[in-house]
Amino acid sequence: MKISYNWLKWYVPKAPDANKLAGIFNYHLCEVESLEKKPGGDTIFDLKILPNRAHDLLSHQGVAREIASLLDIEYVDPAPKYKIPASIKASTDKSELKIDIQTSLCRRYMGRIIRRIKVGPSPEWVKKHLESIGQRSINNMVDAANLLMFNTGQPAHVFDLDKLAEEGLIVRQAKTGEQITTLDNKEVGIGVKDIIIADSKNVLGVAGIKGGKIAEVDNKTKNIILEVANFDPVSVRKTAQALNIFTDARKRFENDLSPELAAYAMRELSALIFEMCPEAIFENVVDVYPEKQKEKKLSFSANKISKILGLKVSDKEVEDILKRYNFKYNLVVGAPLGAPTTKFTVVILPMRLDLEIEEDMAEEIGRILGYDKLKGKIPKINFEPKVNETYAKISWAKGKLLEEGYSEVMTYTFCDTGEVEVQNSASDKKFLRTNLTDGLKESLKLNQLNAPSLGIDKVKVFEIGTIFKKRGEEMHVAYGDKKEIKEMTLDEYARLDLLQAREKNSPAFALGGIGQGTHGSLNFSLQPSHFKMWSLFPFIVRDIAVFVPEKIKSSEVEKIIGKNMGDKVVHGPELFDEFKKGNQISYAFRLVFQSYNCTLTDAEVNEIMTKITNKIKENNDWQVR
Repeated sequence: MKISYNWLKWYVPKAPDANKLAGIFNYHLCEVESLEKKPGGDTIFDLKILPNRAHDLLSHQGVAREIASLLDIEYVDPAPKYKIPASIKASTDKSELKIDIQTSLCRRYMGRIIRRIKVGPSPEWVKKHLESIGQRSINNMVDAANLLMFNTGQPAHVFDLDKLAEEGLIVRQAKTGEQITTLDNKEVGIGVKDIIIADSKNVLGVAGIKGGKIAEVDNKTKNIILEVANFDPVSVRKTAQALNIFTDARKRFENDLSPELAAYAMRELSALIFEMCPEAIFENVVDVYPEKQKEKKLSFSANKISKILGLKVSDKEVEDILKRYNFKYNLVVGAPLGAPTTKFTVVILPMRLDLEIEEDMAEEIGRILGYDKLKGKIPKINFEPKVNETYAKISWAKGKLLEEGYSEVMTYTFCDTGEVEVQNSASDKKFLRTNLTDGLKESLKLNQLNAPSLGIDKVKVFEIGTIFKKRGEEMHVAYGDKKEIKEMTLDEYARLDLLQAREKNSPAFALGGIGQGTHGSLNFSLQPSHFKMWSLFPFIVRDIAVFVPEKIKSSEVEKIIGKNMGDKVVHGPELFDEFKKGNQISYAFRLVFQSYNCTLTDAEVNEIMTKITNKIKENNDWQVR
């Protein structure tokens, strides 16, 4: 959110200089992402307002009120200075503006007809304010709505009254197939769950997000309708995401706004337009407010706040903060000020939607006092950590199987058959597995294909995971090779090993108890192990066969290959075939190329193979097949 320092000074004339104010923001309110000095003495803050305060701080007035309360300096309320036009009823030949709300997702809708306005350039001070925060001036009516939003945080919209089918607005869900051309000339298809503003014939705008071209204000506009409304934040967010539209109005509505802000905003917007168009006729405000925002109260004690913060906070400090922030409060009857039982009951300001529980108030008080006052202190607690028995068994089982030469795999939990069906799943994986064996078999097949290339004589794998049956979940262990796979519960595996240890009178068999790193009497501690990461890049396999005189041993050929193959060979040379033909013998070797840094190309491997071939050919009577 971009905030103009000069704009803030309208409301807090005693604010400190911009650099000092930036430090105050950083330590007590939010992060200042950038600070830009402008010609003419203005400074623009780019404040990183977090979602929990977006409802009141995405505005100049909101930030100004926060500064005034935080520093205990004067806040100049502009409302008494507004020149409010005298409202009149609609003329006898015109009915009052009709607003028809057909959805609970519109929490308040205020509308006002203004006649005989004159569209033109905005006053210089309006242009200056908008341009200071990077906004382009369009015309006085649109600028008034934009200025209102950046000043109060409440979005507003202006419709050309004469372009409507009748003098009435409808707030409803979109119908199938409805579209809108937005103000930036984009054709947008609207979903049936999206909320729109319409008349009896056309879609005029997407609620809380963007207006449409049909009722756009232009230089010929003479009569307008002001819209100041409040919409459900979740609805606005979902619609904007679906339509891929990001606007300043969306940003404010999706973070929630108090419906109480609308009345203040309508008053300010009316005063602003009256200043620009003093000959205009303002009709009565039509306010549809189905369910008013409920008053919230919050009770807490200074003692509880102190415990939450880890900082001693006195009743006097709490009272001082409540007064500075204009909270109405009282003390619980029978609890004199200063007594340990003193309890504050606070009426939460309508704009402060973030204050719900005691912890929120603790955060608020801690922020105002300054978190730099919190001193790190490690509590003195004597306790013994509780061992997670299941985790200890899993860790022990993994360590044991790894020591026995098994490699761990993780297979799919979802499968095509089972006892527990998943409601939302892939079409061919609708069930949760009832065993680990099926997945382990598939894993063995895949790993067996690469075993010869990687120099593995025997593939042995294991998995420890959850299986799902109607009676409930079970933790299983499965392990084996191509010939046999064994599967059992984790407890059965631990008991089996315990029996084997007893039979062998193993040193692992010792006195102990469950929950202290043992199972029965078997210690679950793991021995330190060393792990070497494998390459994540694909390997390339090449074979080379050489005819040599029968007196030549394979090791001589292997030595030449080894000296010339470089560091890209991760396995080999491995002799995998030999046969005699006449007085010659053929040796066939396999090389596996792989890099830890990149994917090898055929050209790189071919270059190495050519080098090996040339070296072999330097020997008389040696021939590469």
